[in-house]
Amino acid sequence: MSQELQQEQQRVNQVIGIIQDQINEYEEATARRRQEVVDIRKHFWEDVTVNTDNFDDFLETIISLRQQSEVLSLSQGSHRQSSKRLSQLQRMQDVPYFGRIDFAEEGMNETECVYIGVSSLTDATGEKFLIYDWRAPVSSMYYDCTPGPAEYITPGGPIQGTLEQKWQYIIRSGVIQSMFDTRLTIGDEILQQVLGQSADTHMRSIVATIQQEQNRIIRHDSARLLIVQGAAGSGKTSAALQRIAYLLYKYRNRLTADQMLLFSPNAMFKSYVSNVLPELGEENMQQVTFQEYLNHRLSSSFDVEDPYTQLEYVLTASEDPNYRVRMAGIRFKATKAFFDRIQSCRQALEQSGMVFKDISIKGKTLVSAEEIMERFYSEHTTLRFANRLEKLSDWLKELVKEAEKAERRKPWVQDAVELVDNDEYQQAYAHLRKKHGLTEESEEDVDLELVRKELARRIVSRKFKRIRQQIKDMGFIDTPAIYKQMLVSHPTDDEVEGAELPPEWNEIGEMTSQLIDQGKLLYEDATPYLLLKELIEGFQTNVSIRHVLVDEAQDYSPFQFEFIKRLFPAAKMTVLGDFNQAVFAHADGTDDFGMLAELYGEEQTDAIILNRSYRSTRPIVEFTRALIPNGEEIIPFDRNGSRPVLTRAADAEQLHQSIREKVNQFREQGHRTVAIICKSAAQSASVFESLHDLEDIKLVTSGSIEYKQGIVVIPVYLAKGIEFDAVIVYNASDEEYGEESLRRLFYTACTRAMHELQLYSIGKPSRFVQEAASWIAVDSIS
Repeated sequence: MSQELQQEQQRVNQVIGIIQDQINEYEEATARRRQEVVDIRKHFWEDVTVNTDNFDDFLETIISLRQQSEVLSLSQGSHRQSSKRLSQLQRMQDVPYFGRIDFAEEGMNETECVYIGVSSLTDATGEKFLIYDWRAPVSSMYYDCTPGPAEYITPGGPIQGTLEQKWQYIIRSGVIQSMFDTRLTIGDEILQQVLGQSADTHMRSIVATIQQEQNRIIRHDSARLLIVQGAAGSGKTSAALQRIAYLLYKYRNRLTADQMLLFSPNAMFKSYVSNVLPELGEENMQQVTFQEYLNHRLSSSFDVEDPYTQLEYVLTASEDPNYRVRMAGIRFKATKAFFDRIQSCRQALEQSGMVFKDISIKGKTLVSAEEIMERFYSEHTTLRFANRLEKLSDWLKELVKEAEKAERRKPWVQDAVELVDNDEYQQAYAHLRKKHGLTEESEEDVDLELVRKELARRIVSRKFKRIRQQIKDMGFIDTPAIYKQMLVSHPTDDEVEGAELPPEWNEIGEMTSQLIDQGKLLYEDATPYLLLKELIEGFQTNVSIRHVLVDEAQDYSPFQFEFIKRLFPAAKMTVLGDFNQAVFAHADGTDDFGMLAELYGEEQTDAIILNRSYRSTRPIVEFTRALIPNGEEIIPFDRNGSRPVLTRAADAEQLHQSIREKVNQFREQGHRTVAIICKSAAQSASVFESLHDLEDIKLVTSGSIEYKQGIVVIPVYLAKGIEFDAVIVYNASDEEYGEESLRRLFYTACTRAMHELQLYSIGKPSRFVQEAASWIAVDSIS
């Protein structure tokens, strides 16, 4: 071992010793603070004086409660911070840092050695930094600068100087395995080593391998909207999650993880990325799929279709008589023009077109829809739309209140009073005594007739509870009818800003109306319907969310982005995607995120393009970039590997036997994750049934919650964003992948492979494969 390496190892040992000392301190502090929280909770009410006899006593009680709650909150906060720091230190035990820069600041006489890791560490005095957090301003030079003149930006302005050296370390279990001086941004040796590993069950955060262009994404902090268009395997998602960690670090005094929201493509992907932020010492942000949000808002009224069911229809139902109409509807309902049409429809409702429901009780109409409409369009017409609805709601509440009073005198109510049980009678009796200020010592009593009236009031109130709730929830508005009305009407040019309706518009309206009448809402209708509902009843915005990330953003329509913008009015947004992987029908004919420039305006929008692909070996990237237009812009990372292989089979039986042999071969080679990628869920289920005898094979469906290692059969659209050691593309024939509309789907399937890509074809291979034939090896089944 060289003298320099020995010195560096001594430093590692010293730092690990300090980390261990701090771990011991924090373990003790965390245990002590946990006990404090337990004790406060246990004795909470013993330390609170509760007295409500008069206003002063009541006020004293409130103050006492608040003080005790603040004490509990402070203790919980201290425990949370202590636990978080303990977790960070424990992660640093084996790998305290991964890099070092030697920087001579301008005007200073000495060079500082800046060691960089996943979290900061100071000595016992707290004044000298032994390790700098990778997100600290000075650490940016590690990712962005080469030796020579360099600078980094601090809140007080730029710091300039000379970057003299940049070192990288591979440390495992506290032992330096290798270290080297690099003249590049990040040494290829480390990146090669990381990329050569098998795919993990979860996405990992390798901050030591962040590239300069990824660092721009992570530290970007100017525009309201950041758009990241990146090639498959370019590290978009990893950079985005590290961006969240950076923002939580930079704004730690005013930004928390629960103020950040990630829209994930599916539940399995949420599991896949779940450990990235904890690995960086941060709490996980909120994750949700857009479908989960739609279900939360609409599933009580409709059976809401999910995006994968829609895609299954697109991929497998071309023989359906309604296919042409449905496809036209999917495309138009995803547009900004349709968004504007709904807004125009809402504006038009101020003059006419509102549809209401009867308000009835026990089969009798209290207020008819016609009466409600007449009232809405004749009273308070000078007020804003929302205020008019509020006045209408108040009017209906008064009518119901009067109806309740009248109902109490009905014979059925008097009969019900005679049949109440003793518990209800006692409750009514006790309520009246308290209402009249009668204490237990009082000799006065409540008149029996008053008790009967109270019981009648309670009985009728229960009967009218549903109606009161209906009015409170604006349930007297017939939103489905208004939505159907909008679909079948013919707006003026102004209402859709001159945009042409599709020729199938009438058929689209009829088909959608029929489904709504059956209680079904297509995926392409879910967001538009919810928008119309929000515009009528009042938008339920969320101002607590400060940053929204949208992954696989090419799967979202311009309509949905407009909706998300209005849903989170106080948030900045980062969107990440690759239109070469845009598999949903609404994205046909779109190849970039240009439509998003209008969302916040060009001045508030920045875009970063990632062209270098790191996931796959060079031969796989050479093949996959030949599958798409402008694929030559994708730059493969120089990692050697085998060429993709195409094997032709005579029939399904021969294909399945060959797949069994290939899976076992991949296992023998040490590949822990192998995906058999199919075109659709229907095909995946059929293939799984045929191959179920394979050991450890699993079927992944849209309902799958967690991604696990092993052999998986998976539809291509669920594999997006996930990487596998080896990929088998099931039946890449021209019969399966012959349509131009399937090019992106096929490209997505092939780009999931890290090390091995095997294509099978029953009969003639897809024309996409033929176009890239020079980059593959052709095998035959013996």
